[in-house]
Amino acid sequence: MTTTRTASCRCGELTVTCRGEPARVSICHCLVCKRRSGSEFSWNATWAEADVDVHGDYRMYDRISEDNRTVSYKFCPRCGNTLVFALEARPGMLSIPAGAFADPGFPAPTVEVFGERRSAWCDLPSANLLQA
Repeated sequence: MTTTRTASCRCGELTVTCRGEPARVSICHCLVCKRRSGSEFSWNATWAEADVDVHGDYRMYDRISEDNRTVSYKFCPRCGNTLVFALEARPGMLSIPAGAFADPGFPAPTVEVFGERRSAWCDLPSANLLQA
């Protein structure tokens, strides 16, 4: 039986259904992710686009990343919560903020991105994380 997970924005108007296990679960310390999440890092899960269904109204926001590639965000126009994003660097893949699944048993991250930007006070079990 295939695992199905559903994530939602804060108001519940925008939801995402993901089939199967995520291809990658990561944390990112880049400055943009810190701003988006309001935290020291963002916790994200990535699936193949074919395994993700987006339901509800959303708006798009595109930006250029530090490596000069496009990052596209889908966010709820009602509550403003970003629920899906796609990186040009990973075609055919969609990432969802893992906290949007509201599942305390969600898989732990196995990849750390921009670890060199981690704040000194942030003590993570980095021995278990691949640096990307």
